[in-house]
Amino acid sequence: MSRPKVLITGASGLIGGLVLENLSEKYDFSALNRRKVEEIPFRQADISSLDEILPAFQKIDTVLHLSAYLADVNDWENTNKVNINGTYNVFEAASRNNVSRVVFASSGSTMLGYELDYPYGHIAQGEYEKIPDKWKLLDYGDPVRPDSLYGVSKVFGETLGRYYSDYHGISVINIRLGAVLDTDKPKLVRHYPGYLSHSDCVQIVDLCLSAPDSVRFEIFDAISDNKMKWRDTSHASTMLGWNPIGRSEQFEL
Repeated sequence: MSRPKVLITGASGLIGGLVLENLSEKYDFSALNRRKVEEIPFRQADISSLDEILPAFQKIDTVLHLSAYLADVNDWENTNKVNINGTYNVFEAASRNNVSRVVFASSGSTMLGYELDYPYGHIAQGEYEKIPDKWKLLDYGDPVRPDSLYGVSKVFGETLGRYYSDYHGISVINIRLGAVLDTDKPKLVRHYPGYLSHSDCVQIVDLCLSAPDSVRFEIFDAISDNKMKWRDTSHASTMLGWNPIGRSEQFEL
């Protein structure tokens, strides 16, 4: 049986590298990237140009859209170019080439504005003596509250995915990724609630890529099993069988 053909945008980034390292035996990967990717077939192109990227989507089953501008979360010009216009181009190219599914790397930044409220701000600052024993876990059903233009662009991507799912028949799965760090451990106090381990990240990406065709549109919060988490990951566990096992509190700063 042939492996599903999966195109990765932004394959040279941290998450792209983890996916290639751990899932290449299960999927037939190719890449759409600004920089050369050695391990797999790739097309070198800028996602801000629809004409440049269209050929990369031919005969693709699923797109894993990881490409994003992160250097300055409030740089509107580049955020608009890559995260908004580029994401539109990815969905449009997928639609024109009859791609079955797009897995979109969204972000916890779509919800980090809640840190302005009690008790989430105290949790982010590590002021644990000021928080109650229990607090409301937020999930995909709560109103979005981005903390930056980067977060706004991820809200746009999720909403654009809803449109392409409803009106173009593409299965769209959004993963609101937590803090995936190069060292695979928290670097700051504020990483403790939203830390996402490498293994937990790879697991949820795999489950989204291989989810049943009946999954037409979903948003999954993805953070590890952290004691101080305030986003609810149970939806991914119920729908996909995701079982995050990483815990940020096992690490000390």
